[in-house]
Amino acid sequence: MTTRLLDIRQGVLSKNDQLAADLRTQFHRAGVLALNFVSSPGTGKTAFIERLMTDLRAKGRTVAALVGDLQTDNDAKRLARSGAPVRQIVTGGNCHLEADMISAHLSDWKLDLSGLDFFIIENVGNLVCPSSYDLGEDVRVVLLSVTEGEDKPLKYPPMFHSADVAVITKMDLAAACEFDRDLARANINEVHPGIRIFETSSKTGQGMGEFIEFLEKCKMQNAKFKN
Repeated sequence: MTTRLLDIRQGVLSKNDQLAADLRTQFHRAGVLALNFVSSPGTGKTAFIERLMTDLRAKGRTVAALVGDLQTDNDAKRLARSGAPVRQIVTGGNCHLEADMISAHLSDWKLDLSGLDFFIIENVGNLVCPSSYDLGEDVRVVLLSVTEGEDKPLKYPPMFHSADVAVITKMDLAAACEFDRDLARANINEVHPGIRIFETSSKTGQGMGEFIEFLEKCKMQNAKFKN
């Protein structure tokens, strides 16, 4: 039985990886940088993305987002306040997004990817399952808030190891939470040595400009993939 379950899981991931590769090709040909944001619930992921999308649009950049949640379209409504196109994926009981969900919603949405600079995927709040599922993204961003504890990376190493960049959120609350930034950064680097780390606040705007500069550089590097 264990072997059979392993075979099924490998088959599912293999199919997902192929679909993700197709999505990545689609994104590259359109010249859009795809981002997959992952975190535990309550990290402030939606607030961060809303601020990010608002700031990007203020700079004249075009952006759209797909949002994954088990139920409700609450987060999609929040992100839509940025003025950008947003669509909700309701997963039901699924605790993560998969490549076929992204592909299906893009096909139904009829979104013109070539008209976008950035395409954002807000994954379901979960630090376990999403680490195994490639969604065709160019950059996987893992978020950690100052309210969660500095040892979160050590508790969920696969997610932090699979990420391309780490963002510490709610820095405006760091002092009140007695957050040890040096310990948090050390723990992140223990799991993923050398990963780029940003310290941010969606409320004050701290670190947002630096993060946007990083995304702009990633987009420039990706320009070589466009046909």
